[in-house]
Amino acid sequence: MGKRLRVGVVFGGRSGEHEVSLMSAVSVLEAIDPDRFEVLEIGITKEGHWLAGPGVMEFLKTGSRGEKVQPVGLLADPSFKGLVQVRQGGPMSRDAVIPVDVFFPVLHGPYGEDGTIQGLFEMANLPYVGAGVMASSVGMDKAVMKAVFRDCGLPVVDYVVIKRKEWENNPQLVVKQLEDRLGYPCFVKPVNLGSSVGITKAHSPSELEKALEVAARYDRKILVEKAVEQAREIECSVLGNDEPQASILGEIVPCNEFYDYRAKYVDGDSELIIPAPLQPEVERQVRQLAVKAFQAVDCAGMARVDFFVTRGDNRVIVNEINTIPGFTEISMYPKLWEASGISYRELITRLIDLALERYRDKNRSQTSYSAE
Repeated sequence: MGKRLRVGVVFGGRSGEHEVSLMSAVSVLEAIDPDRFEVLEIGITKEGHWLAGPGVMEFLKTGSRGEKVQPVGLLADPSFKGLVQVRQGGPMSRDAVIPVDVFFPVLHGPYGEDGTIQGLFEMANLPYVGAGVMASSVGMDKAVMKAVFRDCGLPVVDYVVIKRKEWENNPQLVVKQLEDRLGYPCFVKPVNLGSSVGITKAHSPSELEKALEVAARYDRKILVEKAVEQAREIECSVLGNDEPQASILGEIVPCNEFYDYRAKYVDGDSELIIPAPLQPEVERQVRQLAVKAFQAVDCAGMARVDFFVTRGDNRVIVNEINTIPGFTEISMYPKLWEASGISYRELITRLIDLALERYRDKNRSQTSYSAE
């Protein structure tokens, strides 16, 4: 057996989706191929401190810190090729570097899925799984994402973007404008968050006011969308770099009025139907649009694209793209690939291979120019 690649699995983070990240990372740590990869646990606390070593997951869950858990940092210096151990009372030394061959960020939400940590990996010139800086930031910002999809000719629902200060300075005017433009029911969402955190479905002015208050706790930008009534929720997983492939489709039947945080992670009664019972032509259209959405934001590695399909006329609407989708073994992204013939372990391996492929391709580009 050849030398194993050291994979730094990064989880936790400064986000409202910290706990969701831990759930995804546990599954990755348990399933990654031990014959090919040596795993390094890298946890980021809610305060933003980086820790590495065996037992980091346990520390983030319980606060119990073992001796092998050590503070680390990642410098934007390509010569280090890994993490730097943070030591008290002395300067950092290259002797204190922990080499990492490839990073696997399993970070949902801000500071993990929004292009920030991807930018740090790029500055350090280290390979990493998943989308790059631009695709990550566009995929995280639902307002920009909708604009990009719309300009690329992808079907999206009618929406309005509200700034938190607009809402705070003149709430009555904002509610009136939203009523005139979108009507009820409508969905209110923090622009830069996922896992349905802070999302509310509003049916009346009082509910809309409460929904805007909730969303404003999490972000300075708020997305308000016209609800698509009598719609089925269809999801498609995409895998690849320049030649992405779409999985078979899945349907979510939420146990609540919509697929909110409780329906996803707490109540456990939502139904996942794989494959989604759709007419062949509708299925082809959804899969084609999933690849187009992936390419529209110049995504890489993986993404899950979510859709609405209206009952009766089978109208297909692109809802959003998730560049680091939920990654537990029972999450829709890996389950769709499992149903398409790729096991969870093999999927992790393919994502790491895609990361290395993209890294090699990126480093073919010249970084200096001469007129001669």
